[in-house]
Amino acid sequence: MAKNAKKKDSKLTFKAGEYVVYPTHGVGLVKGIEKETIAGHNLRLVVVTFDNDRMTLRVPTDKMDSSGLRKVSSKKIMEDAVTTLKGKAKVKRTMWSRRAQEYEAKINSGDPISIAEVVRDLFRNVGQPDQSFSERQIYEVALERLAGEFAAVDGTDKERATEKVEQVLAIADADWPPDWPPDWPPDWPPDWPTDPTVMGFRGRRDVDVSAPFCIGEPRCKAPR
Repeated sequence: MAKNAKKKDSKLTFKAGEYVVYPTHGVGLVKGIEKETIAGHNLRLVVVTFDNDRMTLRVPTDKMDSSGLRKVSSKKIMEDAVTTLKGKAKVKRTMWSRRAQEYEAKINSGDPISIAEVVRDLFRNVGQPDQSFSERQIYEVALERLAGEFAAVDGTDKERATEKVEQVLAIADADWPPDWPPDWPPDWPPDWPTDPTVMGFRGRRDVDVSAPFCIGEPRCKAPR
């Protein structure tokens, strides 16, 4: 004889057609709530499908809190994720195997800000060293998870969301550090001498001593 489950259902409620996030699989679509008898117990199950993994997940309603199944993040949280993407990459000087474990733990946490950190740290812009095969694999998983949630929140498709994320990364990398002073280079060293005798450029006609710290300008040639 089947027994009704005694545990209370989670306070979280989902309905068919709603997007949700499962930490280890990313964004999925709720197909509905089913009733099923398993091992003699009557259970209510939230049925979630994941197109990317081609899988269907059934989570008992009284296990949703411990499973990590959640609603998609708010726009505020996703804005914080964008801020994270715009930050400076933080790569620890540790063995890759340990870093890879940390990255995977962040991805599987399901937290969009932690996932954004992985995407930011592993991103490579044009002209930068290529990623290794394993770095590329982890980067693509993190990017897919983050773009999937952006797409669900913004109501767009994942391809477009992916493009937007990588555009943010490319622009942020090109503009780093943020708010770079427009009068770069700065006045360094302070009180730089302009007297050619002091500068050691006596008799040099190819050095413009009125611009002692200019770089890459035709009027200022570096002494040979």
